[in-house]
Amino acid sequence: MILSYYIIILVNGLIIHKQYKNMTTISVPIPSFLEEFIKQMVDSGYASNKADVVRRALIRLREEEAINSLLRAERDAHEGRVFSGDLDELAKKLLRKK
Repeated sequence: MILSYYIIILVNGLIIHKQYKNMTTISVPIPSFLEEFIKQMVDSGYASNKADVVRRALIRLREEEAINSLLRAERDAHEGRVFSGDLDELAKKLLRKK
């Protein structure tokens, strides 16, 4: 099933509306304690339904992974594990090392 979904994001005090199109439906087995947590999130008004809770969790995980990637890159740069210079020349050097 293909769905559309709207998300509202608050960025620096501004509300940004984001519409996701061409969504698909998946079925994921989860343990009962997670199902209960999802129900609590819906009952508390955090999300409008179970799918909304899961979508929000996945969006948050995706954001967390992006932040972690940036932090790793920052750490690598601080430790001197970076490349600088012409990208074509760097690619040639990397290919020669293989």
